[in-house]
Amino acid sequence: MQISQTEMEKRIVRYGELKPCRTAFIDAHTPGSNQKENFTIIGGGVSESADQHVHIKDTPGFNIGAAGQPPKCRNSLHSHRTAEVFFVLKGRWRFFWGRWGNAGEVVLEEGDIFNIPTGIFRGFENIGTDYGMIMAILGGDDAGGGVIWAPQVIEDARDHGLVLGENGKLYDTKKGQSLPDGIKPMPLLTEEELKAFPETPVQEVVRDYVARYWDLMALAQKAPAKVIGEKALLRDKPGFEVELLTRGSIPEAAYVNERHEVLMVMRGHWELAWDGGASVLAPGDTCAVPPGLQHSLVPAMTGEASLYRVVATGEKAGRTWRG
Repeated sequence: MQISQTEMEKRIVRYGELKPCRTAFIDAHTPGSNQKENFTIIGGGVSESADQHVHIKDTPGFNIGAAGQPPKCRNSLHSHRTAEVFFVLKGRWRFFWGRWGNAGEVVLEEGDIFNIPTGIFRGFENIGTDYGMIMAILGGDDAGGGVIWAPQVIEDARDHGLVLGENGKLYDTKKGQSLPDGIKPMPLLTEEELKAFPETPVQEVVRDYVARYWDLMALAQKAPAKVIGEKALLRDKPGFEVELLTRGSIPEAAYVNERHEVLMVMRGHWELAWDGGASVLAPGDTCAVPPGLQHSLVPAMTGEASLYRVVATGEKAGRTWRG
C-alpha cells in the first residue's frame, strides 16, 4: 500500500489549523460556559450545532475531538452512552461528576488521561491560569448517539435563549429561531430515569479510570505503555485501545497496522514516514493512519517526546467493562 504526500497530509489535522465552534452545545449561552470552543477532528462528534466544522469526516470506529476553554470556563453536566476519554494537552483541569456534580472530582495535569465511566453525568472546568485544551476520544462511529444532559442544564439553557429539540438540534431564540413544526423540545429526564445514572465514588474513579502522565512515561521507557484496553493499566473494552509512546518505546523498524490507527502528539516533534512520503507532527497534531500502510515514527528533536496512539479494536462500543 502506498499513499502520496498530498493524500496523507489530508489525514493530518494540525493544531494551529483547528477550527472551533462556539455554539456546539446547549450551554453555549449559559454564563460560565459561554466561552467554550469545541473541535471536531475525526468523525461527526456529538455537536448539536450545524456550525460545527468537521476536519476528517470518515470515522475509524471512534471519534476524535477537543475542547478549548479559558480559565474558569466549564462544560456542563452531561452523559454519553459510549466511552469518553480525555487527556490534557494544555493547562490544568478539574473533572467532576454526579447528578449535581458533587459526587466527586479529580484534577488532571498536562498529559494525564481520564477514561470517564460510561453512564455518569460529568463536567469539566479549566482551573489553570491560561487557555487550556483537552483532547477527546469518543467511542463509536456515531459517538454514541449524542449527549444526554442533566435536566438543570436544559432548563438553564432555555432561560438564556437556547432550546434543544427532540431531534438533537439546537434552536437559538435570540436569533429568532423556533422549533420546526412537529419537533418537540427534548424531554427532561424523569426522577425514575435519573436513578440509572450512578454516583460513582471518587476512590473508584481515581483507582480505575485515571492514569497520570509521568507514571505512563516511566512505564513507556522500553515498550509502549498500554493505557486503555483489556489488558491495560485502565482495563476496558470501549471499541479502541490507547497506548503512550515515548522516545524509548517507539518501534525499531517500520510497521504495518491492519486496524485504523490515530496518532495524537502530546510532547515533542515526531517524524512520521510512510511508503510514499514523510511529515513532522507537532504537539496537538492528530494523524489518521489508514490500515495496511507501512510507517515509522522517530522523534525529530532531542528532549521530551510522547504521543498517544489510539487503535480501533473492531468491537462495538458499549458500556465500560470491568473484569
